[in-house]
Amino acid sequence: MERKIPDLSRRASAAELMDDFSQGGSELREALSHLRRLNRIFSAAGPCLYGLKRLWRYAGKPQKLTILDVGAGSGDVNRRILRWGSSRGVNLSITLVDLTEESCEEARLLFRREPRVQVEQRSVYDLPGNCADIVTGSQFLHHFDENELPGVTASMLKAARLGVVVSDIHRHWLAWTAVWLATRAVSANRYIRHDGPLSVAKGFRAEDWNRLRDDLGTTGLSYSWRPMFRYAVVIPKDVT
Repeated sequence: MERKIPDLSRRASAAELMDDFSQGGSELREALSHLRRLNRIFSAAGPCLYGLKRLWRYAGKPQKLTILDVGAGSGDVNRRILRWGSSRGVNLSITLVDLTEESCEEARLLFRREPRVQVEQRSVYDLPGNCADIVTGSQFLHHFDENELPGVTASMLKAARLGVVVSDIHRHWLAWTAVWLATRAVSANRYIRHDGPLSVAKGFRAEDWNRLRDDLGTTGLSYSWRPMFRYAVVIPKDVT
């Protein structure tokens, strides 16, 4: 992808290489490793933790909390959530869900010494009902087009007892430029260099979240702009 800022007035429709499940293998596993580095650079865990704490407080600050992270990749953003749980005395149990075996392998390796984390290979559409207190999706929803977003989010809500937390990218030319530069600075991996800038072009603006709220038929969806061009979206389960 050349360094030419695309039209960001609407979400890009092109598919990311990571969404081509006919590919994968060692190149994808390398990409997941490099993505962890980029997640640290752009503080990807911050918006997810911000939204999770909001739902936790809304629920009365329970001392036990189960979390289901869908489209988790290697699940690295959950390391910060685990540290938060330890600092607050919250007994956490986290299940990482992803569709690809490469992601699940990376997640199992990353959390091999962490008994609070389990890994499952499954689709977001196959989640059991009420199987976790909070369902999270970090940089996950931008992989879906406008027609798919309501169904994906509804599946996440069905699986949650308290609600859903979404963290995703603000579609903005500054974010696109920063990601284009960062991906080329830290990686020569084909997935990273192609999908990184494209993920920004597939990201969101306020009107996209407002449309999703209307499509879901809920007034409870709220979104907050967070540093590093991220959104934190919170959808409580019992608000219609």
